[in-house]
Amino acid sequence: MSDKKEAKRAVCARIPTSAGEFQLCVFETFDDKEHLSISMGEVAGMDDVFVRVHSECFTGDVLGSQRCDCGEQLQTAMEIIAEKGAGILIYLRQEGRGIGLAEKMKAYNLQDEGYDTVEANLMLGHQADERDYTVAAEMLEDLGVKSIRLITNNPAKINALTKLGVTVAGRVEMVPTVNAENEKYLQTKVQRMHHLLNLNPL
Repeated sequence: MSDKKEAKRAVCARIPTSAGEFQLCVFETFDDKEHLSISMGEVAGMDDVFVRVHSECFTGDVLGSQRCDCGEQLQTAMEIIAEKGAGILIYLRQEGRGIGLAEKMKAYNLQDEGYDTVEANLMLGHQADERDYTVAAEMLEDLGVKSIRLITNNPAKINALTKLGVTVAGRVEMVPTVNAENEKYLQTKVQRMHHLLNLNPL
């Protein structure tokens, strides 16, 4: 990482939640989006900090949609961090794997016609996954962590952060709840996007 930090904390506040008490910080970043860190405990200067880099999912995070496992991942990550007593959840504003909410709704309609998530994105002229983790790496630098244990099933996320200079010392698995609405979505993650998941079909 460069010595120049492009992402910096603008304001932070105490946020009590059902999982525990966290510190919520809004970051000033080069893309003018309000990316967030949700942290607990001492993380500055620490090794092996438990970190979840979570991309915004309005339908899953807010509405509790069963079409994906995003809301469950968000809650589980906060519970893992609370159990460990320290860690960070980086919340990135890149809805729908980076294509935005409106385009994600179009992709949902295509999925209802039988296409998988990758096929739907490609049919709309997007890449399968357009997310960028540069801001996440800069936020972790600003927070002062030395190395992380990434809470993820996605090897591409590990590779992307590593290339950006983040030391990923280990991975923490997330086990999704499979239901009739998300089964094909989760299978696509494994088969098309190489996520590290052991799924038991319904």
